[in-house]
Amino acid sequence: MTQSQTMFLPQETIRKKRDGLPVPREQISQFIRGVVEGTVGEGQIAAFAMATLLKGMSIEECVSLTLAMRDSGEVLDWRDLPGPVVDKHSTGGVGDLVSLVLGPLVAACGGFVPMISGRGLSHTGGTLDKLESIPGYNVTPAPEVFRKVVRDCGLAIIGQTSALAPADKKIYAVRDITATVESIDLITASILSKKLAAGLQFLVMDVKFGNGAFMADESSAHILAKRLVEVANGAGMRTTALLTDMHQPLARSAGNALEVREAIEFLKGGKTDPRLREVVFALSAQKLAVSGLAASPVDAQAKLEAALASGRAAEVFAKMVRGLGGPSNFLENPDQFLPSAPVVLEVKSSEAGFVSRMDTRDLGLAVVALGGGRSRVEDTIDHSVGIVFQAALGDKISAGQTLAIVHAANSSKAEAAAKAVLRHIHLAATPPKSSPVILETIS
Repeated sequence: MTQSQTMFLPQETIRKKRDGLPVPREQISQFIRGVVEGTVGEGQIAAFAMATLLKGMSIEECVSLTLAMRDSGEVLDWRDLPGPVVDKHSTGGVGDLVSLVLGPLVAACGGFVPMISGRGLSHTGGTLDKLESIPGYNVTPAPEVFRKVVRDCGLAIIGQTSALAPADKKIYAVRDITATVESIDLITASILSKKLAAGLQFLVMDVKFGNGAFMADESSAHILAKRLVEVANGAGMRTTALLTDMHQPLARSAGNALEVREAIEFLKGGKTDPRLREVVFALSAQKLAVSGLAASPVDAQAKLEAALASGRAAEVFAKMVRGLGGPSNFLENPDQFLPSAPVVLEVKSSEAGFVSRMDTRDLGLAVVALGGGRSRVEDTIDHSVGIVFQAALGDKISAGQTLAIVHAANSSKAEAAAKAVLRHIHLAATPPKSSPVILETIS
């Protein structure tokens, strides 16, 4: 142990951050090492988090924090793969099934996608919860199984293991109870440390804004996206970010098995929501471009269209499901395996008009109330329930027209969800001003 390590005092790191002084990389590394080893207590973590929230970090400090959190546990090494290792990350939304389609598309174009995903949080759905709608699908496979599936089909979507970035879990638990979750720098380090620990070379971020996003206003989302790109590139992972609109659900479906069904329709070339398609293709094209798998945006679009039309992307998804314990014939007959809700209720509009506003967060919470998400960590999810939206912003609606279809466990829950749909889908005499689904690309 060096003299600097024996002399390390956590409170000195806190004091420097409190006073707005630069904190050297080695001091940040020692602090994070202390978090993992238990020599830095929860009170000190809380003080550091609050000082960071109030004073902020320089790019250099945030890079140092991100790398220290990455190195707090195992760092995966994919250098034996014969292609670029790429992934995407979304800040979360309602009806955001992008990962289920984007992963197979990029893998079908030559990328390798070891995707470490999460569960639903508040009003947003989680990719792991969606995949657990599939019987047998294992989101926590043994490391050798994870590696084999990535090598064999180019894609494996699993959950975070305790070995990856363990400092993040400890710090987040303290942030959650000390009103410091909103720190842009701590959000950045939390997201990127896990992606770097997964061994990624290239990353595309989907940073959402709107009334269904964690970053409700465009300005905050832009600041976060810019910081993510700067820090990720500073840490050696080439990254771009897209700012995307979440003033309405991204897909037609919100609910675990319902979203898996919609993703399969997409991959098999069926009818697809145009907003969902635009986001999927834009993020996928960025991944192909940033990793060198496409020579230009036009080339990227052509490769993605070919992967979809040929069925290669659908086959990647099917191979991943088989490789991680799901049914071997899942893609051929998904309805044989995906759960269906016993009560299906159409929600009809009592008036005519244009859809002028959708309270997206509240619609997501309606899915949670149906049992499609968790109010508490220990809650069990009902994978069959959810809402399929039949109307989007700007649509002209007639009296008696169906706004949504509720899938519920019983009639009382279906009626409650129907009332929520009517309360949170607003009609007006004139259509709202249209806005692009992709606002900006930051690279």
